[in-house]
Amino acid sequence: MDQPDLATQMAELGARATAAAAVLAQTSGAQRAAAVSAMAAALRAAAPAILTANDADMARAADLSSALRDRLKLTPERLEGVAKGLDEIAALPDPLGTVLEEWQQPNGLQFQKVRVPLGVIGIIYESRPNVTADAGALCVKSGNAVILRGGSDSFASSGAILTALRAGLKQAGLPEDAVQAVPTPDRAAVGVLLTMTETLDVVIPRGGKSLIARVAAESRVPVLKHLDGNCHTYIHAAADLEKARKLVLNAKLRRTGVCGATESLLFDAETVPTLAAPVLKDLLDAGCEVRGDAALQALDARILPATEEDWGTEYLEAIVSAKVVHGVGEAVAHINRYGSHHTEAIVTEDAAAAETFLNGIDSAIVLHNASTQFADGGEFGFGAEIGISTGKLHVRGPVGAQHLTSIKYLVRGNGTVRAG
Repeated sequence: MDQPDLATQMAELGARATAAAAVLAQTSGAQRAAAVSAMAAALRAAAPAILTANDADMARAADLSSALRDRLKLTPERLEGVAKGLDEIAALPDPLGTVLEEWQQPNGLQFQKVRVPLGVIGIIYESRPNVTADAGALCVKSGNAVILRGGSDSFASSGAILTALRAGLKQAGLPEDAVQAVPTPDRAAVGVLLTMTETLDVVIPRGGKSLIARVAAESRVPVLKHLDGNCHTYIHAAADLEKARKLVLNAKLRRTGVCGATESLLFDAETVPTLAAPVLKDLLDAGCEVRGDAALQALDARILPATEEDWGTEYLEAIVSAKVVHGVGEAVAHINRYGSHHTEAIVTEDAAAAETFLNGIDSAIVLHNASTQFADGGEFGFGAEIGISTGKLHVRGPVGAQHLTSIKYLVRGNGTVRAG
């Protein structure tokens, strides 16, 4: 018997997701929490198979950059971290049915604004197999069905994780089709997914600029964007030296391949000898490449010249750009021009300068005296996350279970009719 064509396969996937979403929407918070717990347990039970699949993906990924290989790599410890993330999602308050507002009109009508599921979500992502588990669990927790399309580099790993998630759903008595994946790494499947307007309620792309640009250009389904993370840390004139050294090393080098890694440093002009010199020396000594403007190059022969392109680059490597600015206003203007509106930080002991920065930056997350690597839903108390939304509609910042919801109004009367 001939294999169904791609359009037919995708249509069947969508039909099953729609049916599953209808079931999930009627479940209790306790049922969905139990299902996510069962998914976590199934992940742990399937750890050997998942790690074997990941080894196969890693073997095929020899040509990837070190940052991308780091994103792809699963270890027993990382996989346990993923399972713990699902445990945390299970323990979160039920996001559905929450009454956000309620009031009564003079005519006696009673109004409630409540959270409801979005329905069916399509999630397109690249070489991060953990997203398969995070996204599946967050969607189930929020009463949504999901169709996942991971990167070809993580196809085996994501497939093994998906098998475990579906086993957990089955054990919990919920439809396995609440979590499905596009059955092929063929890029043409993305094009089909983006036209499934009768099935999908929203598409969430998570990846590089080229992926986001394609989805934004081609999608006929509403898009919740997760853009690249060209994140900044600004060392203000009133920064504490030891805080600055500790924060910059963590923000840049804790994990260079995450979207919250600092990619560009700004230093107030008067800090060049006192703060910039030791901070940049720490980075250079730790093996980080620094690309700086002329004033900073003069500090150390190892600092390479920065170009205009560097100010807008997300490296995802042990590389950072560095520039001298004159005050908070210039720092804010530079970041708002070159940043990706993701995550920015100021290091200062001056409360007024901090407030100016926090209020002036047009990004989803803005921090004072904290590492940009806190750009993570788990660190916000949201459990795992789908991604960091850099858009301004529906949700901005870390997208957790409560953000994968819409609202509806429940209106109760007593034979109430409208006059006139």
